[in-house]
Amino acid sequence: MLRRPRRNRRSAAIRGLVTETHLTPHHLVQPIFLLDGKKIREEVSSLPGTYRLSIDQVLPEVEACLNLGITSFIMFPAVPDDRKNKTGTYGYHADNFYLKAATEIKKRFPECCLISDVAMDPYSSDGHDGLVSGGRILNDETLPILGKMSIAQAEAGFDILGPSDMMDGRIGYMRETLDEKGFTETGIMAYTAKYASAFYGPFRDALDSAPREDEDIPKDKKTYQMNPANQREALIEAELDTAEGADFLMVKPALNYLDVIALLKQNSELPIAAYHVSGECAMLLAASRNGWLDYEKAMPETLLSIHRAGADVIITYFARDYAEMYRKGRI
Repeated sequence: MLRRPRRNRRSAAIRGLVTETHLTPHHLVQPIFLLDGKKIREEVSSLPGTYRLSIDQVLPEVEACLNLGITSFIMFPAVPDDRKNKTGTYGYHADNFYLKAATEIKKRFPECCLISDVAMDPYSSDGHDGLVSGGRILNDETLPILGKMSIAQAEAGFDILGPSDMMDGRIGYMRETLDEKGFTETGIMAYTAKYASAFYGPFRDALDSAPREDEDIPKDKKTYQMNPANQREALIEAELDTAEGADFLMVKPALNYLDVIALLKQNSELPIAAYHVSGECAMLLAASRNGWLDYEKAMPETLLSIHRAGADVIITYFARDYAEMYRKGRI
């Protein structure tokens, strides 16, 4: 045999020479669940190791991550019900604790990249990403609300805005609105292919953001989030988001949609992001805690697979654990 591929696998040093995919903490984004108040640190029961934090608890968390080489964070607010209404006005209110927290984080750590969430569901009493009327999610009527949220978030100091709503035309609307107000350097990470997935459960537990049960309110998000059966549809969304001014294209979830990540990577020159969602992380944690998987082996392999598929950016609840292992040379 003239060709023996095993020759390039026979030692750690040789394997290092031919390693094709390199994942560093700089590729990772750490999610943060924010609560209003002080000295609050509540574990999300369905996602062990992840916490809902008040701003005074977030600041040391950000500092610890920065010291490990994680420089980017995406933040989500857990908003009390008494601040929610049908039009989500608290999303751009001057007293919004989420906006104040962003300003404080950027003041303390100007070197970090802070990514927002642009959608109505954290602030909507109906629990949907768009305006609800007559049992329908209204697309065009939602856009001005998202525009107001975008300006408020840019003013607060967010570097990149993350519209997770999946309304048609929202990237262009946001880009035009931001530019008109002088925020030409504020980026947009489009949730390009966000699927109507069963793997968002722990996230919704953390934010209490599931659609409200009412006969006049759609029971799910299938009229705006994508059909899990569809792949080519992601190319349509990517083409639109790119033309409308997106700076990143995101696929969510990640593991069950590695083919979509690869498809967008092959067909776009923009950076591709992937959201390794709460349910995907919870499954690995459960298997590891039951002794069925070795967490320190399975977790890095999982993130590597997402990066290998084509994700330049990975949002994952395992970011800090990965960075700690990377720092210690265990990866």
